[in-house]
Amino acid sequence: MSKQYKPGEQAPKTGNYSCCDANGKCGGSTQLKKGQRFPATQHSGSHYEYDGQE
Repeated sequence: MSKQYKPGEQAPKTGNYSCCDANGKCGGSTQLKKGQRFPATQHSGSHYEYDGQE
């Protein structure tokens, strides 16, 4: 399992991050630059995971 990032945390590196629900099912994604904060999610318990693409 990939490292999980919560909304409001800073992105550790530039790239695409997938938004995943509490069960680990990933849906949409967002592109962030290093230091940008992860946006809010639509559901409680959701998190982001780095998908390895820049």
